Amino acid sequence: MTETVSAGLAEATGLAETAGVTATDTVFPVSRGCPFATPTEYEQLRAAPTISKVSLYGSMEAWWVSRHDEARAILADRRFSSDRRRDNFPIFNDDPATRDRFRNQPPSMIGMDGARHSAARRAVIGEFTVKRVAALQPRIQEIVDEFIDKMLATPEQDKPVDLVASLSLAVPSLVICELLGVPYVDHDFFQERTSRMLRRSTESAERQRCFDEVREYLDKLLTEKVANPGDDLFSRQIERQRTEGTLDHDELVSMAFLLLLAGHETTANMISLGVIGLLGNPEQLAEIKADPSRTPLAVEELLRYFSIVEVATSRVADEDVEVGGVTIKAGEGVVVSGLAANWDPTVFDNPSELDLQRGARHHIAFGYGPHQCLGQNLARQELQVVFDTLFKRIPSLRLAVPVEEIEFKTDANIYGVYQLPVTW
Repeated sequence: MTETVSAGLAEATGLAETAGVTATDTVFPVSRGCPFATPTEYEQLRAAPTISKVSLYGSMEAWWVSRHDEARAILADRRFSSDRRRDNFPIFNDDPATRDRFRNQPPSMIGMDGARHSAARRAVIGEFTVKRVAALQPRIQEIVDEFIDKMLATPEQDKPVDLVASLSLAVPSLVICELLGVPYVDHDFFQERTSRMLRRSTESAERQRCFDEVREYLDKLLTEKVANPGDDLFSRQIERQRTEGTLDHDELVSMAFLLLLAGHETTANMISLGVIGLLGNPEQLAEIKADPSRTPLAVEELLRYFSIVEVATSRVADEDVEVGGVTIKAGEGVVVSGLAANWDPTVFDNPSELDLQRGARHHIAFGYGPHQCLGQNLARQELQVVFDTLFKRIPSLRLAVPVEEIEFKTDANIYGVYQLPVTW
């Protein structure tokens, strides 16, 4: 779940050292120069005595939060709004059409506050409980096995295989399609468009076109489900609203857009990055292969380590709030950097070390507070099944190119890789 970000994130050249002063020589967020490290600029800001204002791409300024405790405090504080229609809400974009889109479209759950947000979340949270997700485990296992069967059937001359296309993207896409009630035959349509929307290099007009096409697709799909409901999340939401006498088609489309986008992009990227992390630590991987009960802890560490949704946690203050040694005034924007907070050495010992048995479930890879990710239980289940099954069935799996040749998504809102050539 993430806001729109455009191209042009500059490399930083000298942060202001005085507490609370804007880092005028830097444009944030900063692209990751190394896939296995946080940007130096984030480390410097975290070490400052107070939080600071920074320049955002799009000629905005906002308070930047890098420390774990302050991050959780802000994300849990209802005095900070998630409403993307607010003037100073940080959207990392100098395109007026982006803010107009937020203002003119019904807000999705991620952009709601207070009672409205609580009601919207309560309406769907039952679909993602631990018990409900556990019931999906056999089907997730079937899906993972089906795609691995196809990988194993690859002729030798057709190797290496792109793990992104063959498994990482395929599994969560099929899972979320079945859960939501989206025809999987249409997956190329929405995957291609959401991928372009998330690239910072995508031109404004093209991003808007992709956005409109996905919404139009979901609009038609939900209209069909109103007439012919099925056994899926979208149909159950329609029936719930009908029963309550509150059927709101536009709100349903906004919800569908959010769940479809978040349901496949995030997990897909974590699968690919997780495989890279596991293969890069063969001794720890061997321990997990020998004892799959270790996998859940490994999943938590991989989530913390890569923190793929770096800045999906922007807010704007509803009133003056003292935090991080400063007073954030009403109407000012705030950006919580999940990547920086998850590498806070005062909370995570040796954060740059991938310790697959760390078990640090207090990371904020899924956010924190009222807006904590709805689908976290589903994501954890998918990651666990994929990693256990992949390395059990293809124990000799290895990267087909050096890590240095892998193209990481430094130009996208959700971090990951575009392709991952593997062989065995």
